[in-house]
Amino acid sequence: QVQLAESGGGSVKSGGSLNLSCTVSRGINSRFCLAWFRQAPGNEREGVASIRADGTASYADSVKGRFTISQDNSNDKVYLQMNNLKPEDTAKYYCAAGSGCLVLHRDLFGFWGQGTQVTVSS
Repeated sequence: QVQLAESGGGSVKSGGSLNLSCTVSRGINSRFCLAWFRQAPGNEREGVASIRADGTASYADSVKGRFTISQDNSNDKVYLQMNNLKPEDTAKYYCAAGSGCLVLHRDLFGFWGQGTQVTVSS
């Protein structure tokens, strides 16, 4: 059974940083693409970043240069380091597992965590 659990959300001011963490079921890192998505009220869920088992990472244009995705296979975690946060980054962030590393679309991810809220104030 694939399970994902996010942590690390919170409230920060514009320009601040947060580091999100996702604990995944043992072995998931080597079987699936892992990704972070976000969804703001009234908006569709959008891909933020993804990482393959070999460590290759991809990013949405809106977060390139500010966010970094990484994984630690020794403790079954995937991280999203978010720097220089902006109010438009405010959303609920979800960790996901699936096959969509080349095309970061929600329909290609079948396993999801419950999400963690990130709020950025100006």
